[in-house]
Amino acid sequence: MLNLNQKITFIVVAMLLAGCKSVGPDYQRPNLDVPAQYSEAADAAESKVISAWWMLYQDQTLNDLVNKARQNNTDIKLAVARIEEADAVAREVGAAVLPQVNVDAAASRSRVTELGANPVQNNPRNNYKAQLGTTFEIDFWGKLRRAQESARAQVLSTRYAKDTIALSLAGLVASNYLTIRSLDSQIAISQDNLKTRKESLALAKRRLEGGVVSALDVYQAEVASTNLTAQLAELARLRALSLHQLAVLTGELNLNLAAADLNILPIPPTPPAGLPSSLLEARPDVRQAEQQMIAANANIGVAKAALYPSISLTAGLGGESLELGNILKSAARIWSGGLSLNLPIFDSGKRNAQVDQASAKQKQALASYEGAVQNAFREVNDALVDLRQNTEREAALNLSQEAAKKALTIANNRYQAGYSAYLDVLDAQRVYNETALAAVQSRQSRLSATVALFKALGGGWQQADVVLPAQ
Repeated sequence: MLNLNQKITFIVVAMLLAGCKSVGPDYQRPNLDVPAQYSEAADAAESKVISAWWMLYQDQTLNDLVNKARQNNTDIKLAVARIEEADAVAREVGAAVLPQVNVDAAASRSRVTELGANPVQNNPRNNYKAQLGTTFEIDFWGKLRRAQESARAQVLSTRYAKDTIALSLAGLVASNYLTIRSLDSQIAISQDNLKTRKESLALAKRRLEGGVVSALDVYQAEVASTNLTAQLAELARLRALSLHQLAVLTGELNLNLAAADLNILPIPPTPPAGLPSSLLEARPDVRQAEQQMIAANANIGVAKAALYPSISLTAGLGGESLELGNILKSAARIWSGGLSLNLPIFDSGKRNAQVDQASAKQKQALASYEGAVQNAFREVNDALVDLRQNTEREAALNLSQEAAKKALTIANNRYQAGYSAYLDVLDAQRVYNETALAAVQSRQSRLSATVALFKALGGGWQQADVVLPAQ
């Protein structure tokens, strides 16, 4: 049977537990003034968002490179380690909600004075003690629950941080891969043009030997040929640098890629008209910013709870005896129980300052979240503009390349027939070389614009009639 004091204690504890309520503000997502749709969205068929957007280029080599990067990149490994750390912190915070049970055991031998009215028996003597003890803080003000809320948000924040790194990493891999393929195509064009210029040089030399032309034509042909040789060397250097960067991104330092044509890569489907701005929620950096805001909001409750008294329960059960063999007997049994209250009275405003700090950090997190949303909205509109304008630019440069090729053919025919000077041929060769390279670069820019749009949206889109290859 419980005595009166024990009954009162249990009643007080029950009332405290029943009245527990977390102090501090509950999180509510802020309403941001963001347009419902992107202003730069273009017409397209109905689409759906996908996460493995790089597969839309239908290039198995690119798929393999992205997969290697997601597995081997050091930034990804660092992000995974941060997730593990945050998860461990969350488990530590969660453990504080439950009682802790400890075993305390001690053995001692002592001698006490025998002076006085009461003679001491068994002097010196042994003393043995073993006890199970527990302490439990009643989360009356919700301090521990708010700490758990903050820790959970921090875990999610680190997960979204990893997703942000993975998204940026895939974009870097795709961009470097497109650069390499663009340089492959430019090298192939330059090699074909160099072959043509060498043929023109040989023709000029034969015509010089026949007395048809002067040495000026030969020297001009040599200059054009050597300039193109230097251009090829520069393109090869740029390709090597891009390959080295791609090797670091994928964690495969001996990476080597065979040459391939940029034009074999398909252009991914364009986004649908009236693309909703709610797709911003798919961006991991926006989600990360929101979780950091949730954590900062919960920390206000943790700081405010410190202004109120903390209430803890303690209990112990065990045995104590002069003889080790008697420690488990009922006569040796000991127990204790208690309730403690710690109420801050005066701290020179320390705890209030901590509340102000937490509130200021919440405002900072809110501003960061608003900035992340606004920046994401701008990035999507910028990428849509780049995609549209680069599409128009590519079409114009393709027509320009076709015209330049026809002009070169006419210039060669007129020179061989003796109707025009060699300078016309050189000019036609230069124009064709420049327009052919510009056409390749414009296609690279168009493909790179799709990569930027995928990154800006936090994923890609897939039309109903597009079937993705298996990874």
